[in-house]
Amino acid sequence: MLELDSDLEFSPVGNEEFFGRIPAAAAVCLVELRNDKAEPLLIRTQDLRRRLQRLLGPLDPTSKRLNLRDSARAVRYRLTGSKFEQALTYYHNAKQIFPKRYRDLLHLRPPVVLKVNLRNAYPRCYVTRRISVDDAGVPIGGTYYGPFASRRSAVAFADRALDFFKVRRCQIKIRRDPTFPGCIYSEMKMCLAPCFAGCTADEYGVEVERFVNFLETNGESLQTRFEKERERASEDLDFERASAWHKKIDKLDEVLRGRPELVRRIQSLEAVILQRCAEKQTIGVYAVHGGKLAEPYFLRFGEIASQPRSAEQLFHKYLDTSGASTEPRTSLFADIEIHMGKTPVRGDNSSNAREQQASASSSFATRARDDISDHLWLIARWFYSNPREGEIFFREKDWPYRRLLGACSRLLAAREPAQNT
Repeated sequence: MLELDSDLEFSPVGNEEFFGRIPAAAAVCLVELRNDKAEPLLIRTQDLRRRLQRLLGPLDPTSKRLNLRDSARAVRYRLTGSKFEQALTYYHNAKQIFPKRYRDLLHLRPPVVLKVNLRNAYPRCYVTRRISVDDAGVPIGGTYYGPFASRRSAVAFADRALDFFKVRRCQIKIRRDPTFPGCIYSEMKMCLAPCFAGCTADEYGVEVERFVNFLETNGESLQTRFEKERERASEDLDFERASAWHKKIDKLDEVLRGRPELVRRIQSLEAVILQRCAEKQTIGVYAVHGGKLAEPYFLRFGEIASQPRSAEQLFHKYLDTSGASTEPRTSLFADIEIHMGKTPVRGDNSSNAREQQASASSSFATRARDDISDHLWLIARWFYSNPREGEIFFREKDWPYRRLLGACSRLLAAREPAQNT
């Protein structure tokens, strides 16, 4: 995915032709050094020719800039047509070349999400940057909702959403002690107060289930309930009660309007991002399934005219196959062994084999957790950028194929980016 597909040998002698062959365009580039033990340099730039002229051009004794003219052997690069493609290309190659420190190179932090930890006897909603996953990379342990632009925005949304529910917000350990005075939320009747046995475990579980359903349906479940109650009050000619329900609907609408479109249940985050590519008449299609980026597809409109299939059919095939490729494998250990490049072994019950399996399982789970956190960070960083290049569409009941084609037309019709000469 997004490999560095162009390469040129470099020599410090007679390199005028070398710089002439380097395009003056945005790219991700790897500078390989003559010393095999030396670490290569991975860069991203908006003007590859100018950047390499600074790195590989004649040394200026008065300058403190890095110069690799005498130590560079070759360069490998990939032209990028958008900031999103460049960030994803840099991430993909940095993770391959520098697996231990690629996160530092990208200044990468896990995204901000809300979590309802269903493993707790009395769950609460809280902000976190850690997403627990199983060995197939699927989020577990509760419902994750996000990603948000910042911790502040996540806290603000959670506080306003929890006003409609009586789920606890305190962080105290629940002992169900009738002598406990309770927290301020229980005094304000904003919590069912499991801390001093103000409710049964089943009653609290029902309330948590209502809140989780609210998050999973993006507020639709609560909105539908409020509207039904308002209609029932109107039918009973109880206009005062109908007015109260109408005010609740307005308050809920205000909360939902303040929610960014990207924010939704992570396990159900299905979207497709469209980006203009460096190649002419080409659109980069990046599918998101369960919060993870799938292998991108490059839709070359210049070639579609000679194919028997339409662009919509190509979208159908890509989105269907990319979604299937993210499904977890049936066998956990087979998945781990395949990932580690080993042949699956059956019937080995030795302690050494069990230790190797446990180690492989832990390593695979760590990579899977990193993948979804990294991908959500890349998506969120692009989505909340200003200005934002490209377009994104979310899957509701089905993919909006007609709107996808319209977006492709808009991106292709946009003015060609200025190229330096």
